[in-house]
Amino acid sequence: MALFVALLLGVTKTLPASESVAPEQVDAKEVIRKMDLLLRGDSSFGSYRMTITDPDWQRTLTLNAWESRTEDKTFIEILSPAKEAGIVTLKIGLEMWNYLPRVERIVKIPPSMMFQPWMGSDFTNDDLVKASSIVTDYSHEIIAEETVSGFQAYKVELIPKPDAPVVWGRLLAWVRQSDSMPLRQEFFADDGELIRILRFDNIVEVRGREVPTYWEMKPVGEKGRLTVMEVLDLEIDVEIDESIFSLRNLKLKN
Repeated sequence: MALFVALLLGVTKTLPASESVAPEQVDAKEVIRKMDLLLRGDSSFGSYRMTITDPDWQRTLTLNAWESRTEDKTFIEILSPAKEAGIVTLKIGLEMWNYLPRVERIVKIPPSMMFQPWMGSDFTNDDLVKASSIVTDYSHEIIAEETVSGFQAYKVELIPKPDAPVVWGRLLAWVRQSDSMPLRQEFFADDGELIRILRFDNIVEVRGREVPTYWEMKPVGEKGRLTVMEVLDLEIDVEIDESIFSLRNLKLKN
């Protein structure tokens, strides 16, 4: 999770209009790399609130998430509500497990389930633990410059590489030109159908770093359906005890 998901390292300098760089001169992969680093850093610890809205119900989860990007490890712990408190997700490399405290059982998540909803939300297991990489699993091209939420943005097209472990046929990402801040992402099926839209908003300073603290995932064609992830606190490039990322710690957290 990440869900979920972490934020800021490598910020690009804003150039005066007279020094602006033409899109064809900008390295699209580097734009996405900086965006990914901004959202995740090399390591992070964050507290989040996730609100899942359906036409017939709504529920809110609070959670903590630890991530080591360099070690490819993620640990997520649900804090509330009481019904889900203590559920833990661990990802190490390409493997992922959930601990279910009600039955005191560790369940391994098969690769085929990585793109299934996480905790009934509109984010997938893969979104939360970043099993696939938008940097290495896709080719990148800047296809336009547009204004999004009042900011000048690069519109980047991401096409999956052959045999990459991804489910999407294509991605579009709008990235703020001045610092690679993510503003919007669209996810398409193999047949070109738009499936969902992720919008980033409420960009504020958290622990001295400017980050988007509101992430809204909306499935297309599902009226009244929405998942919002709010960043409550976030530390980037922190030291994390390696024992956090262990099967033993799944049970110790409860």
